Amino acid sequence: MSKIGKKNILIPKDSTIKVDKNIITVTGPKGSKSMSINDKIFSSSLNEKNEFQILPLNKKIDKKTSIMWGTFRSLVSNAVTGVTTGHEKILEITGVGFRANLKGEMLNLQLGFSHDINFKIPKEIKLSVEKQTIIKINGVDKELVSKVASDIKSLKPVEPYKAKGIKEKGQFVLRKEGKKK
Repeated sequence: MSKIGKKNILIPKDSTIKVDKNIITVTGPKGSKSMSINDKIFSSSLNEKNEFQILPLNKKIDKKTSIMWGTFRSLVSNAVTGVTTGHEKILEITGVGFRANLKGEMLNLQLGFSHDINFKIPKEIKLSVEKQTIIKINGVDKELVSKVASDIKSLKPVEPYKAKGIKEKGQFVLRKEGKKK
């Protein structure tokens, strides 16, 4: 039995969830998200307490089914959270002369290279720049928000000596000692 899969997902009052064969559609104040679920293995239902539940069709559950049960439950839970409150990642830019600016649908980054870096922002993502060193990434889809944050971080990874680069807020950077004489 999957510990995560057994838990019900509480649907907030301002959000709705629809199940049509193998497609689950979650709508809320921030937008809507659709995903498919394997209806040959799992059944899904909404109970009277406004809780969504995913259950396996077989009584005998093997390891792979248990793993997939927890995965589907987490994906639906992330979709519900995304359409109600949204997902957010905050990136911090550290370094002398390192800064970020928004220019239309492009994020312009100055990261110590001889040229500026222009990063194209996907349509589903809202990006804001505060104080030129803090980038806030908001969106409905948790996977897309994390992917955009990862792509921006990979442009200038944090180096271990002076901790210059782009990192997530709260990310721990293991520092190294410099060369001694």
